[in-house]
Amino acid sequence: MITVLTPTWNRAHTLKRVYESLCAQTDARFEWLVVDDGSTDGTAALLEQLQADARFPVRIVSQPNGGKHVAINAGGAQSAGEWVLILDSDDALVPEAVAAVHREIARDPGPDVSGLCFRKAYFDGRIVGRTDVREARLFLHPTRAGQLFKGDLAYVFRRSALRSHPFPVIPGEKFFPELYVWNLIGDDGRILFFPHEAIYLCEYLPDGYSANFPRVLKGSPRGFFIYYRAQVRREATLLRKVKCAVRALQCLGYGLVKRMRS
Repeated sequence: MITVLTPTWNRAHTLKRVYESLCAQTDARFEWLVVDDGSTDGTAALLEQLQADARFPVRIVSQPNGGKHVAINAGGAQSAGEWVLILDSDDALVPEAVAAVHREIARDPGPDVSGLCFRKAYFDGRIVGRTDVREARLFLHPTRAGQLFKGDLAYVFRRSALRSHPFPVIPGEKFFPELYVWNLIGDDGRILFFPHEAIYLCEYLPDGYSANFPRVLKGSPRGFFIYYRAQVRREATLLRKVKCAVRALQCLGYGLVKRMRS
């Protein structure tokens, strides 16, 4: 079985689309595990209704609001599937998504493979990022993959990998960069990428992370400092290393301001 893990916070207006995309899957060998991160917009009642109507297993985990990274920790700990596909609460899967993951699992990627990674596409079908990569499948480290594809990616991790590398939880901070943990998973095992196969549909909402990066950075300076400090040694070029070092110093400044205001 595959676990489709959806962390959510106050996204009752988009969760129905996630659910409908799961109903449309051509392969029903999955469970939907939703971690409600302290929503106050009617999400709990909606999820109960969807759970009652669903033709596939739906499990709901509720927790106080701690951020998406804390919700992923909870989902990784409670997932029933050996492989976990992370699906945001404002996005959707293409009908063949679960079938594609099962197809690759059936090919036995090997015990040294800790993750599979497919492409994301916009709802109009355009792939996010570069489309001129020649290889049909290749092994990459997450940092290198981000630089190559220049766009968000759809990761599927072994449950054991997520459990071995939980996100750090910092009091008073609600965000932690995902690439930090994806890199740790990539250090322990190989990740197989499929550059031309999009299984995930997304859009970038005005209240999302991408549109609010400066505010998110200021709100979680310690987490971003840990991330940028680690990236200094991971980046291959001097320019990228310098950019990460500058960001890390910026985070130290934001952290000092935040402590002074608290």
